[in-house]
Order: sequence, then C-alpha cells, then structure tokens
Amino acid sequence: MYTQSFSVPDGTEDAKSAGLKAVPKAMNAHDAALQAQFDARIDADGRIEPREWMPEAYRKTLVRQISQHAHSEIVGMLPEGNWISRAPSLKRKAILIAKVQDEGGHGLYLYSAAETLGTSRDQMLEALHTGKAKYSSIFNYPTLNWADVGVVGWLVDGAAIMNQVPLCRCSYGPYARAMVRVCKEESFHQRQGYEALLVMMQGTAEQKAMVQDAVNRWWWKCLAMFGPPDADSPNSAQGMRWGIKRISNDDLRQKFVDATVPQAKVLGVTLPDPDLKWNEARQAHDYGQIDWDEFWATVNGNGPCNKERLGARVKAWNDGAWVREAALAHAQKQQSRQMKEAA
Repeated sequence: MYTQSFSVPDGTEDAKSAGLKAVPKAMNAHDAALQAQFDARIDADGRIEPREWMPEAYRKTLVRQISQHAHSEIVGMLPEGNWISRAPSLKRKAILIAKVQDEGGHGLYLYSAAETLGTSRDQMLEALHTGKAKYSSIFNYPTLNWADVGVVGWLVDGAAIMNQVPLCRCSYGPYARAMVRVCKEESFHQRQGYEALLVMMQGTAEQKAMVQDAVNRWWWKCLAMFGPPDADSPNSAQGMRWGIKRISNDDLRQKFVDATVPQAKVLGVTLPDPDLKWNEARQAHDYGQIDWDEFWATVNGNGPCNKERLGARVKAWNDGAWVREAALAHAQKQQSRQMKEAA
C-alpha cells in the first residue's frame, strides 16, 4: 500500500554506509554474458522472471523493497482496524472491515512475490519483528477520531496509489503482476475515504472541524510518504535504472500535490500550507518545506506509535503460533493420506 520507506535502508545499515557502494568484483566471461543479457532485457523494457539470471544487487533491492511494502500493508491494518468496533454506522463498519481485510491480502500477495526471490516468509517476518526491516513510517501516527480514518483513505491511500500505479510496470514480473490487483483495490479505498469525508463535511460544524483538523495533521506526513528528495535518495537512481522504480520521489510528490489541490476544494477543506500556490510558469503547484527531521526520526523508530505498532505485530504473531502449528499438522496429515492412497 505504501512505498514511502522503500528508498531507505533497513535497520542494519547506518546512514553513512547506506550511501557507499562496494567495489564490484571482476566478472568472468559467463557472468559478463549473463549481465549483458540482463541489461538488454532492462533496456528493452522487458520483464525479469524468478528463474532467470539477475544481478545479486538487483535481487537484494527487490527483496528489501517488496518485503518493506508487504510489512507496510500488514502494519497498515492497525491504525484503521482500531476503529472497526467504533465505526459510526453498520455501513461504515462493513466497509472498514472489508478494507482492512484487503490490506491483509495485499501483504500476502507481496510476501509471495518476495518469496520467489529466494527469501522465506519467516525470514521477512523475523526482520520485521526484530526491528531490522523498515515499513512505511506513516503508520506510526495515531488515528485520533473517525475523520482520521477518512483522511487516511483519501490522502494516505491517494499517495499510495500515486506511488504504486508505476509499479505495475516494474521490471520484476511477480511484483508487477501483484500490483495490478493491489492498485485496483487501493483506488476503491481512496474513493471510499473521500466519500466518507464528503458526508462529514455536510454535517455539523463540529464534524467539519474534525475533518479539517485531521487534514492538518496528515497532510505533511503524506508528502513525506514519497521518500526523501531525489538528491538525498541514493537508491532511487539505481532503482530507476533497473526499471524497479519508474518515477522519482520528487516527481511523484509533485503529481500528488497537483491532483489533491482540486479535490480539497471540492471537499471544502484548506490544505495546511501557506506557501501552496499555482505556478503558471511551471504549470504546477509550489509548496512549502517538509520537516525531514521528523520523517527520519519516525523512520528510525522514534515516532509516536513505533513501539505500539511493532508490539502489536509481535503479539499477533506469537498468539497465532497455535494456528500455524495446527495448519501445518493438518497439511502433513493430508499429504500422508494422499501418499498412502497413491501407494
């Protein structure tokens, strides 16, 4: 759902080493030929499939990005899932249950895609639970009231869609195919959140104030979702060279701002940026400075809900151990029965 932290290293890499590149090893003739074939496929805008040769750096980049994406979907269930029991109507409860269920499904698609690269789901979840792996820092902020749920749908999912539609053309086949369905469902989530806010904006003055307050709190965090500026994102250039990323962080952020301003006008809310204005020369909106200190503090585990979110995921994993064990025992029993029948 959320690709904001995909341009940042996992927790085992420090900020200095993250930007350094190891000295490449000399290739033998066989590997050089394989590299040439890979480069030609990428240059032709082709797809790389799991059993085909790929550079180890390409594989590692994909594992990091896809697993971080999967973690973000799973952790992203928590801020909204917190409101299922407190939704204002049965209709809103049913919609929110379906949405949270969709996010869980997205995580499973993506874990499956990452497994085709030779890493196990247990390894990925271990990295998440120990704090080694990153996930989108947008989920380390609280949803304080029902308006937050609508704003998450409108702005957070809107930013996610802006990020994810280009991933449908990712050079790695399993990732690109998974994203086709994910984007269709995320588009529905974004419309659902916007519709919920439209209803609130037709309500009382208190409801309108709730929506505006939620927009004020989430706007800048959503702009940061696209990742650090291109000049400070060393992984982005290589990701674009490989066809993993298609559009740079700054360009995606600009597209999101330009798309959201007219939506805000229809909704009747003010975006909390005094520097936000149309630039006729650029044919795009100018906007203010993002607080990158807050962004990095949250990415590095010091956000308002980092410990709460990670603790909830670890608890769910531990509490579900008996289900996994029972499912494994059942599968083994079924396999044994089928082998006896076949004999």
